[in-house]
Amino acid sequence: MKLYGHPIHAILVTFPIGLLSTAVVVDLIRFFTGEARLDYVAFCMLLAGVLVGLPAALFGLLDWLGITSASRAKAVGLWHGLGNALVLALFAASAWLRWQLGPTADFPSTAHCLSLAGAAILLVTGWLGGELVYRHGIGVEAGGKQSNHG
Repeated sequence: MKLYGHPIHAILVTFPIGLLSTAVVVDLIRFFTGEARLDYVAFCMLLAGVLVGLPAALFGLLDWLGITSASRAKAVGLWHGLGNALVLALFAASAWLRWQLGPTADFPSTAHCLSLAGAAILLVTGWLGGELVYRHGIGVEAGGKQSNHG
């Protein structure tokens, strides 16, 4: 799926990656400084990251459906997509727990651990996304046409 010649999924993923990664960085700063007010900042980053991650996931799914069946790219794309669904679920669960518990003195909590797990998996799924683009040419212009054949 493209918008003015640019792959929509590639455009959209920058937002959830940036927001969710920032939430983890803010959590780490919170850990080292003890500044409890940063919990609210991390919560806002999580909420925004999950919300903008949903359309990114939708366009990723649409791109995946266009990949030739039985290709290595189709398999890599499946792992990329399933992994990112798990990432969104972990970050959403972290945001939900933070919302349920409110500001808490017990840091780190399960919510913080869920975010760290999501970030660790995001490193792997991001690498798989790079595989799709750089090794299999998914979403890359080849002779003026989008390549989705892996």
